[in-house]
Amino acid sequence: MTHKEIVACFPHMANYAYAFKYICEQGFEVKYLIPPPITRRTLELGSRTSPDYVCSPFKYCMGCYLEALELGANCLMQIYGGCRLNYYGELNARILRDMGYEFEFFDMAAVNWRSPKDIYEHFKIINPDLSMVKIAKAVPVTFKIIEVLDEFEDFIRHNVGFEVNDGDFDATYHEFLNKLENIADGKELKELSQEYRKKLHDIPLNKPAKTIKVGMVGDYYTVQEPFSNYFMEKELAKFGMEVYRQMNFTNSIIHNQGRKKEKIAKRYAKYALGATANSTIGEAITFAREGCAGIIQVKSFGCMPEIDAMPILQNVSRDYGVPILHFSFDSQTSETGVRTRLEAFYDMVEARNGRKA
Repeated sequence: MTHKEIVACFPHMANYAYAFKYICEQGFEVKYLIPPPITRRTLELGSRTSPDYVCSPFKYCMGCYLEALELGANCLMQIYGGCRLNYYGELNARILRDMGYEFEFFDMAAVNWRSPKDIYEHFKIINPDLSMVKIAKAVPVTFKIIEVLDEFEDFIRHNVGFEVNDGDFDATYHEFLNKLENIADGKELKELSQEYRKKLHDIPLNKPAKTIKVGMVGDYYTVQEPFSNYFMEKELAKFGMEVYRQMNFTNSIIHNQGRKKEKIAKRYAKYALGATANSTIGEAITFAREGCAGIIQVKSFGCMPEIDAMPILQNVSRDYGVPILHFSFDSQTSETGVRTRLEAFYDMVEARNGRKA
């Protein structure tokens, strides 16, 4: 297989595919397949081919891989993390190969990131004829794409639902993403981001001076991938709630704020709980201190670190007088049940907020 034939793909996660596309095409010089948005079919495909005991993000990844293979991908990729995510790649690849699929697999968990030689050898899985110079040039632009995506989504998260014309944010942001897909360099990214930053900020709002602010915390995948939490941020926006979330690639990867959050959480969690659990606690404390009227924890069913964080979050709730609502998601979670609990949560938070006013 020559590098010209390679079609790479990461599992779908929020809108970071546009950053993955840039580093693959401009750095590794291979074609990148932006995976289709996650649907119920994605989850069903993943559930049928995954062990029963694994957490739902694994099932989403499996479903994404199967759909990507159907669309012509032949080099699959997997990130790594501080939990069972480190074992996802090996198991994903084994299951898919047992099913008869042929592909290359780049597993970040298998790389010794302190060894330039090992990095180079694993990068060659993606393109045997790669140029490390081109990859080095593409990395800063890739990071900037991530920062712009997170900046825009933070702004939208704080203001969606308050547009004078419903849907303005979605339409403008999707227009931006369509153009982002085809940028060739950092100069084009800068011009495009400046244009759409202004467009987003110029959207007319009917936003009250005082809004009900809610913080979202949770495991790395479920809190960031909208389908996996049933588009909870949009549901909260329908109630006129302003949503805050710290967990994203910019904060966790580029600026490495995990240690800062763990330090904030130290009063409640002296030891590492695993994965993003300590960050979840630190974020909840930060949101409580900043005046959020409520906090919502979202996690995949069976995520042990986030389960361990739950009683600690109750202590945070008690000490700061802020209600915390917990959601666990898997393939059997009822969307109606989620909406009903969110509505009850909103009624409670609104009543508390009114009493304090």
